[in-house]
Amino acid sequence: MIKRILVGLGTSRTATSVTDHAIDIARSRAAELVGLAVTDPLRLDWTGPRPMGVGVDVAAADLRRQRHEKAAADIAAAGDLFATRCRAAGVAHRVSAETGDPFEIAADLVRYHDMCVFGLRGLFEHDVVPEPRDALERLVSDGVRPILAVTEDYRPIRRVLVAYSGSLESAKTFKHFVHSGLYAEAPVRIVHFGDDVATAARRLEKAAGYFAAHGRSVETDHAAGDAAKELIPYAQAWQADLIVAGNSAKNLLLRRIFGETALQLLRESPLPLYLAQ
Repeated sequence: MIKRILVGLGTSRTATSVTDHAIDIARSRAAELVGLAVTDPLRLDWTGPRPMGVGVDVAAADLRRQRHEKAAADIAAAGDLFATRCRAAGVAHRVSAETGDPFEIAADLVRYHDMCVFGLRGLFEHDVVPEPRDALERLVSDGVRPILAVTEDYRPIRRVLVAYSGSLESAKTFKHFVHSGLYAEAPVRIVHFGDDVATAARRLEKAAGYFAAHGRSVETDHAAGDAAKELIPYAQAWQADLIVAGNSAKNLLLRRIFGETALQLLRESPLPLYLAQ
């Protein structure tokens, strides 16, 4: 049951998409949306190594002031947009304005929410300072999940593609998606990539059976090739609006949660992702 959803407002540019996606979920469930706006003073104050010279300290102080002012203005704009759209949709909502390390704050708040909706790009820093490329990966590896990670431009979720590798983590992801009841009316296709036809057929049959046991009919497909290279083109060709994807690789620290396919999706996907490993 989904009753409380954490919404990462990020930049005012991405706030429309994350808000509208969250409203789509909340409206049919009478769920509350909590808009999360985070200011990280340490990152805003960091101006990098400073050379010696007259006026350097003054210039650095002026840069810090500009950053804080820009972040505050963008947070206010994102919060106003969030509240306005929630009121118009008749969805219960509030804004949680936090100060500190965004990853620690999100990891703490997720304990009290059923799911999160974040942007694939631009989570916290409001375009003021560069954001770590692995920001979304850090959130998931810190236990912030399930996450619906959406693109900057809103798109209704009408077709769902489930990428199933056969791994336990991949199965956990699609099972969590089924249990969530999200997008119950959307057609679902399960795709398995690889050259082993017999293995693909067996895995697809079992995955489809799981969906069927929960009242959801699906279609299945086996595609040759490497999922890391072929999944996004396949999803676009099928006109998917959402990719449900798991992983299996855990050999490196950065990949203790993500495999190569999931990492590539996080960094390059033009489509929203559902992540629940």
